[in-house]
Amino acid sequence: MLYRALADVTVVVHLAFIVYVVVGGFVAWRWPGTIWLHACAAAWGFASIVVGIDCPLTALENWARSGSGGAALPSTGFIDHYLTGVIYPDSALGVVRLAAASAVVISWAGFVLIRVRSRAVLRLTH
Repeated sequence: MLYRALADVTVVVHLAFIVYVVVGGFVAWRWPGTIWLHACAAAWGFASIVVGIDCPLTALENWARSGSGGAALPSTGFIDHYLTGVIYPDSALGVVRLAAASAVVISWAGFVLIRVRSRAVLRLTH
């Protein structure tokens, strides 16, 4: 039962991480210090797709599933198991990846614009 709960919590954390990879740059608009955390998360997400780095959260979920007597995720991984073909069709994977990458780029561009404008305002007021 403990293993099953750990597997379930890992799924939630994994989903939260994926959401953060996509929208974390927008979070940094409000809390600028988080941009470095988001840069690391986005780099990890990018590397996991492009290079194929195995995610430790997938390994943890598989370990917990195994401990509970369940089956491990398919070798294709978390996103393919829980999202592709479930939330969006397999044929839309490229579009979804492009949309996620675009959200990251737009959020970072907005972050830079906000920082430049806030510094300009500070210079004008002092």
